[in-house]
Amino acid sequence: MNRYILSAALAAVAVPGAALANEDCGEITIAEMNWASAGVVVAVSNFLLEQGYGCDVTVVPSDTTPAVTSLSENNEPDIVPELWPNSAGDAYKKIKADGKIVELTSVLEPGGVEGWWIPTYLAEAHPELKTIEGVMANPELVGGMFNNCPDGWGCRIVNDNLIRAMDLEGSGIEVFNHGSGETLATSMASAVQSEEPWFGYYWGPTTPLGKFDMTKVSLGEEIEAAQNANANADSADAAVTEFATAPVLTVVTKDFQTSHPEVSELMSNVQFETDQMSSLLAWMDENNASSEEAAVYFLTNNTEIWKDWINDDARAKLSALLGD
Repeated sequence: MNRYILSAALAAVAVPGAALANEDCGEITIAEMNWASAGVVVAVSNFLLEQGYGCDVTVVPSDTTPAVTSLSENNEPDIVPELWPNSAGDAYKKIKADGKIVELTSVLEPGGVEGWWIPTYLAEAHPELKTIEGVMANPELVGGMFNNCPDGWGCRIVNDNLIRAMDLEGSGIEVFNHGSGETLATSMASAVQSEEPWFGYYWGPTTPLGKFDMTKVSLGEEIEAAQNANANADSADAAVTEFATAPVLTVVTKDFQTSHPEVSELMSNVQFETDQMSSLLAWMDENNASSEEAAVYFLTNNTEIWKDWINDDARAKLSALLGD
C-alpha cells in the first residue's frame, strides 16, 4: 500500500498542520491482511490515525498465521485489525491467555461467514450437491476439483484438516491450492460467468459472495471440539464439522494499549456492519477502485458514522471534512 495516497486525496479538507506528528503518538505499526476488506479497514484507520491523531503509521503486509506468530515472538505489530481467531488455532489462544494482546472490538459485526461453496445454478440443477456427501458421491458434477486457500491463510490449515478427515481426495476430487487470494477469486468469477462447475472455499464479506449467487455446501453439524482441532496444522484430532460464524477482531498488544490509550480507544470504535463492508467491496469492484479510494468514498459519505469513533481533538482537526 502507498500510505500517502489517502492523505493526499483528503488533504484539501484536513486542517492545515493536522498531520504533524503528535509526540504522544509517534511511530506505530498496523498489520494489513491479504484480502480486500482488511485493506479497506486499514486504509480508513490509517487516515484517522495520521490526520486525526498525528501518528506516524507503518503498514505491515501480513496474513493470519504470520501476524499471530509475530505477536507471539516479537510483540508486534502494534495493531492487528480484521484478525479471524477461529482460523488462528492454539497459537492465538496462547498469546491471549498469556496476556500479550487485548481484543478491542469486533471490527465486522456480526462477524464473518466461512464455508465451502458451489454456484447456485449448480445446486438447483443437482440438489444433491448441497451436502458434502452428495458432492463426494458426484465429483464430476463439481468439476472434480476443490479450490483451496493459499498457504499462510488460517483457512488453509482448517481446510487441509477437513480434506484429510473426510478423505475428499479419495472420492476423486483433486485439491488445488491457490497461490493467492486473487487467483482464488478469479477462479470463482471465471466459472460462474461461464456457468461452469466450481467448488471451493470462500468467506464473507467479500466481493465475490456479494456479486455471485452461491450456495453453501453443508458439511454437517457444528462440532466445537472439531472446529478447535481443525484450526491447528496437521491435527491428530481433525474431524468433519461445519464452519462457525466467525468473530472478526481488532487486537492490539497489551503494551500498546498501555502506552497509547487514546489510539486504542479509536481502534475499539472502528467497526463496520458486514453488509456495509460487502457494499464497499462491491463499489470497489464496480469502480476498479483501490482500498485507499474505497476509504475516501467511505469517509466522505459516512461522516455520521465515523465522527463518533474519534476524540474531540481529532474531531477538531478533521472539522472541515465533518462540515463543522
